[in-house]
Amino acid sequence: MLSVEELIIEQGDFILRADFEIEAGARVAVLGPSGAGKSTLLGAIGGYVPLAKGRVVVNARDVSGAPPDQRDIAMLFQDGNLFPHLTLAQNVGLGLRPALRLTKAETAQVREALARVGLAGFEHRKPGDVSGGQQSRAALARMLIQARPLMLLDEPFSALGPALRSEMLELTSEVARDAGATVIMITHDPKDAERASDQIVFVDAGQAHAPRAVADIMADPPEALRAYLGV
Repeated sequence: MLSVEELIIEQGDFILRADFEIEAGARVAVLGPSGAGKSTLLGAIGGYVPLAKGRVVVNARDVSGAPPDQRDIAMLFQDGNLFPHLTLAQNVGLGLRPALRLTKAETAQVREALARVGLAGFEHRKPGDVSGGQQSRAALARMLIQARPLMLLDEPFSALGPALRSEMLELTSEVARDAGATVIMITHDPKDAERASDQIVFVDAGQAHAPRAVADIMADPPEALRAYLGV
């Protein structure tokens, strides 16, 4: 379970507030206009953005002061963060050991993770040698291999075409279900939110609202969400 308790994030004149809980295993879309604070919210949960006030609690453990790698959280950024000079296997292996001194068992884990996302046989290729969709798959494999109970995704598939983005969202959901992980994913597309999540956190005007079931919030959206959706 994730608890965001009376969170306040200050960045210059911008202030974002959040106070909500997300049950373990949930798939949550974070939706809202550009500049609303969606990435700021995920960055604060992941440990990349400092808090002015409040707590982040993951599975009953207060991680508010912990660095990102000690939060039981894996985060996938918009650009995927693959290193161009490393092979796909090495990029995935970073999820296990930053120094890349892998044991035979860990090397096998890397191969299995790449195979899980459809990249068997691509271990020795570099990011520049594969397509954008394959790069996204490799970044997802690195997240998978970390085996964290909470997965944060900051629009990592936004540059992909609609069909490929839909495929990657389905693969992400499948991977998370198999791992029993909670997924929180930023998107600008309401259709992606409906397709890949069961709850929505709407962020607007400095407030991250508590999650609501997708069907409920889409059937009766609050005024701010109605304006965002143009309905």
